[in-house]
Amino acid sequence: AGMLQQVSDFSDFSRGHWLQELLCQGEEPSHVLSSPDGQHLLVLQKSRPPPSPRVMAFQRHGISGADLERNWQPPQPALVGLLFLQSPVTLGSWVLTIVWERGRAEVWHFVVAVGWQLLQTLELCQGARARIVSLCSQGASLVWCEERPPLDAHSDMSKCAFRFCVCTRALEVGEEGVRLGTLRIVLHNSPEYQVLASPQHVFLVPAATSFATTSKFLLIWHPEKAKLTIAAPSAGFVHSKALRSSSESDFRKLLLGSVGLLSGFAPLDVHSCAVSNSGGLLLVSTKGVVNMVEPDGTQRHIFDLEGGPLAQGNPVQLKTFGRILACVLAGVLYLIDQNSGRLMEKKILGMKEVHFLESSGEEDSIQFLSQTGIYSFSFSKPGDSSRPEPCLVEMVFEEACRYYQRRSLSSSKLTVEKLKKGGVFQAPVALAAVLQHSLCQKQKPGRSLQDTYTKLLSTMNLELQSYMSLEVLKSCVVHAPESEVESYCEELVEQEVSRILHSDMDKDNLTYLNSIFASFPKAAWKATRSCLQLQQNGDGLLVARATPEVWKKVLGGPQQEEVGQNGVVPLFELICASFLRFKPKWLPGFVELTQQYVSISWAYSSKEGPEGRVPLYKRALGVLARKNKHSEADDEMELELLLCSKRPKAVLQALHSLIRLKRWQRVVEVAEKFSKLSPLLNKEIFTTLLAEFAQHRELDTYLDMLWPLCPAELTASDILTVVLQHLPHSQDEPVPFSNDGNQLTVGLLKPLLQRVVQRPCVQDEMYSDALQSPTFPPPAPPREH
Repeated sequence: AGMLQQVSDFSDFSRGHWLQELLCQGEEPSHVLSSPDGQHLLVLQKSRPPPSPRVMAFQRHGISGADLERNWQPPQPALVGLLFLQSPVTLGSWVLTIVWERGRAEVWHFVVAVGWQLLQTLELCQGARARIVSLCSQGASLVWCEERPPLDAHSDMSKCAFRFCVCTRALEVGEEGVRLGTLRIVLHNSPEYQVLASPQHVFLVPAATSFATTSKFLLIWHPEKAKLTIAAPSAGFVHSKALRSSSESDFRKLLLGSVGLLSGFAPLDVHSCAVSNSGGLLLVSTKGVVNMVEPDGTQRHIFDLEGGPLAQGNPVQLKTFGRILACVLAGVLYLIDQNSGRLMEKKILGMKEVHFLESSGEEDSIQFLSQTGIYSFSFSKPGDSSRPEPCLVEMVFEEACRYYQRRSLSSSKLTVEKLKKGGVFQAPVALAAVLQHSLCQKQKPGRSLQDTYTKLLSTMNLELQSYMSLEVLKSCVVHAPESEVESYCEELVEQEVSRILHSDMDKDNLTYLNSIFASFPKAAWKATRSCLQLQQNGDGLLVARATPEVWKKVLGGPQQEEVGQNGVVPLFELICASFLRFKPKWLPGFVELTQQYVSISWAYSSKEGPEGRVPLYKRALGVLARKNKHSEADDEMELELLLCSKRPKAVLQALHSLIRLKRWQRVVEVAEKFSKLSPLLNKEIFTTLLAEFAQHRELDTYLDMLWPLCPAELTASDILTVVLQHLPHSQDEPVPFSNDGNQLTVGLLKPLLQRVVQRPCVQDEMYSDALQSPTFPPPAPPREH
C-alpha cells in the first residue's frame, strides 16, 4: 500500500492563512493552478459574491515581491481562464496570461524582489461582439473557441447553432515585450467546443449544450500536418481531412461526406475530460468508464470507476503522472496503470475539494492540494521496505477476484482484501505463496516453503523458469544498446504471442495482440510464423504444424461482432494483414490450410464454427479491401482467395472476373481444374463458357480443352438452346456467306455435337448389362441319368 503525507500546511506560503480561508469559502469549487516552477499558487474564484470574483497569487516564502490580486465587478465580462505560457526566448521563463470573455488578455510576469508586473494588455478577438467560451495553450500559442452572435439581435439562437469558430494566435514574450501574432481561424461556422491541448494536438470536445447531431463525434486538430480528424471513438469511425484553404475549414463542408454515417451513431457520453502527459484525451463517461482517445482517433479502455452513474455536479479530477493515472471521485483517490488498466491503489481521502498540482511527471511525485494543505502520495512503505509484495502476486488475487466473481451466485462484490483474509478460496493463496517464495528466493535464498505447497512448486517449476527468463529478457530490452534492441524486441514479442496463443483468447488478450501487431509488425509476423510453424514444402506448398489448440485460438476467438468497431480485429484478420504486408503470396495457402482445419474440427453447417458465420475466404477478402492503395497484384490476390475457397459461388465469381478481364488461358485452366469438384459446378462452368463461345471467337483456340468438359446430362438440344440464347444481336440483315470472321459457324459446333450424339445415353448405361449379354442362350445343364 502507498503512503499519503502532508508536505505543506500553507505556512510556507505568503498569506498562507488567507489562502486556506479562500479555499474554504463558498459552495462552488475554486480553480487552482501551480506555476511551472512550483513556487506560486494561483486561485481563481468564480461566482462567489461576496466578495466579487477574483484571481489571487500566493508565492512561497523566500521569494519576495508584490502580490497579485485582480477582481472585477459586473458588468465587466467574466474571466475565461488562467494560462501559463513558456517564453521561447529565455529557457525556463514563463508568463501568466489572464483572459476575459470579450477577448481582453493581460500578460503578467513575476520578477524576484519586485513582484508581479503587468507586461501588456492585448485584444485577442477581432470583433467587438465576440465571446470566448473555451481556452487552452499549446506551446507559445493560444487556442480558443469563440462565439460570434448574429448581427440581428432578435434572431432565434437555436437557428444559429453554428455561430462559433475555433481560432489560434501566437503570443511571444521576448526582451522587447509581448508580440501577438496574426489571427488564424482553424474552424468556422461550427457548434460550441471545449478545446484541450496536448503538445502536438488540440482536441475539440462538444460542449454539453451542443445539438444531438453534432455531439456524436469529436475533432482533433493537427497543427503541424494542417489537418482535422473526425472521430467517433465508440463506433470506431475515424476520418481525416487536410486544411489546404479557408473554405475547407468550414464545419459543414468538413462533414459533407460523413453526415449519413455519423447520423447513425450514438451521442458521445462525456462527463469529464483531461489531456494525459502522453498526448491522449482522457474521457470519463456518466457511467464512470474511463477511456483514452489517442491522437489518431482510436479509443482504448482504461478503467471503470465505482459508484454507478455520475451526476453532472459530481466533479472528477484527472491527471497523469508518468504511466499512472490519478483520479479523484467523491473523496476517493484511484491510482491506475494507464498501460494495463490495473488499479494500483485506492485510498479514501476524506477531503471535500482536491486539485492536482504540476510536478516533474514522475510516478513517485503525485501531489495534490486540498483545503488543509498540499499532500504527496508515495508507493514506498515507511520503515522496512526490503520485502515489497511482487506485482505479480497482487495480479494473482485480482485475476482470482474476476474469476470467482463471474462464477458466483452472490450479489456481494468480492475484493482482494476479502480474498486474502477470507480463507475460502485456497487456490490463489497457494499460488501467491509459491510466487512469493520463488521471486524472493533470488534476493534472499534460504527461505523455506510450506510442505503443502512444495508439490505445487515442483509442478510449476517450468512455468516459473519461463516467467523469470521473460523478466530477464525485459530487462535486457531496457538496458540493451540501440543496435541490439530490435533483436531483443523480436524475441520478447515471440514469447508474448506464444503465451497468448496458449491461453484463453478473450477480448483483453485480443486487444493486447492488436497493440503488439500495431507496434511491432515485423516481430509479430515472425512470431506468428514460428507459433504456427509455417513453411513451404518441396513442392512449394505452404504447410503448418501448429497444434489443434493453437488453430482453435486463431479461428475460434472473439469475432468482429463481439469485439466492436474500435479498431480491434479478430486474430485471423490480424494474421491475414501480416501475410499481405510481409508474404502476400502465402495468404491463399494460409486460407486453404485454415479451411482444411475447419473441415476437420467443425461440421460444415455448424454455426459455432468460423465458417458458420462469415466464410474464411470472405474474411480474408475483407482484410484485402481495407488496404489503403489498390494495385493489380491485389486483383490477382482476390482471384486466388476466391479460388482457394473451392466454394461454387466463389469459383464462379472468379471465373466471371477472369472472363471480364479476357484472360482466356486462365479461364480454361480454372475450368479444367474446378469442373472436377462436383457435377453441378461442372455444369455451371461449362454453360458459362458455352455462352461466351456463342458470343465471340476468343475461345476458339481452346475448344479441344473445353469440349471434354461437357457434362454427361447435356443433350444436343440443350447445347443448341444455350447457343441460340446467347448469340449476339446484329443490327444488319443476315447475309449468306458473310466475310465477317466473328460469326459462329456449324463447323465450330460440329465436334461438340458429334461427341454428345455418339456418347451413350444414360438409359443405355442403365441397361448396359442386359445389352452386353451373349447372343445365344447358355448351354443346357447335363441330364441326370
